[in-house]
Amino acid sequence: MELDVESILSNLGVNYGSQGTKRKVKGISSVKEATKDELSFCWYEGEKGISLISNSKAGVLLCKKSMEKIIRPKEGTQFLFLDNPRLVFVKIMNHILNKNKIVGISTRAAISDTAKIGSGCYIGDFAIIGENCEVGDNTIIGQGARLLQNCFIGNNCIIQPGVTIGADGFAFERHTTGELERFPHVKGVKIGNNVEICANSSIARGSLSDTLIGEGSKIDALVHIAHNVVIGKSCELTAGTIIGGSTSLGDMCWTGLNSTLKDNIKVGNNVIVGAGAAVIHDVIDGDVVAGVPAKSIKDKVKSDMLFLMAGQKKN
Repeated sequence: MELDVESILSNLGVNYGSQGTKRKVKGISSVKEATKDELSFCWYEGEKGISLISNSKAGVLLCKKSMEKIIRPKEGTQFLFLDNPRLVFVKIMNHILNKNKIVGISTRAAISDTAKIGSGCYIGDFAIIGENCEVGDNTIIGQGARLLQNCFIGNNCIIQPGVTIGADGFAFERHTTGELERFPHVKGVKIGNNVEICANSSIARGSLSDTLIGEGSKIDALVHIAHNVVIGKSCELTAGTIIGGSTSLGDMCWTGLNSTLKDNIKVGNNVIVGAGAAVIHDVIDGDVVAGVPAKSIKDKVKSDMLFLMAGQKKN
């Protein structure tokens, strides 16, 4: 496999500056481990950027535009200068992987007669597509993933192995005698386009309204989303996040590792929830909350990189 990086950038509509010897590469690697036949990137500036770039042996290296007049490539290598080299590197990797995408339905998958599968999909071994479930075009359902009942999955989604979507949520009513009676969950789960859900996460179907996951959102491994929850567009929920029933998150939110959001609260747009936080009250747009119970720390945050996680600009 030979990669013409400049040709790929042109196809992706990416603007760039170039220095050094135009060349092709055969693979990709980290800035510290790349060889002369590999592509890599460096998103650091200043002294750290100079050190990493100078010591890299990558044949083609994607660098920040700010480094264009500071450092020069070695003989036989090429530097490409961009606004966001990490993002472009990821786009190149996805461009390569999409060309090698596997399509088909495993003979060991269990698919209901009432289910609908779009075109260009991959359904892995022992996956379950249950009653009244629909999978959009070009979506991947990994090995052992389970869509149990009343699930709609959009186009270009990735559901990793072991994910369970559409099981009953946890809701009971207590009799005067103390006994518990299950609250039936008769609605479903609706997941937008370009959503990714990592291994062993669980999304419960709704009780009297659907559980909703917005377009472009990404959900890490071991995340639990309870019944009737609404997640907005382009959110990132990292591993161990737990969201209680009937809670809503706006667009472009980010939740830290092992954070917990109580049931029946509203979290606004562009919110950052710190690792291990316990959110028990509503959160306004653009806030940064942390701690147990979670409180606003936005005025104490110094790093611009933190705000980039939720697509914010620091005020």
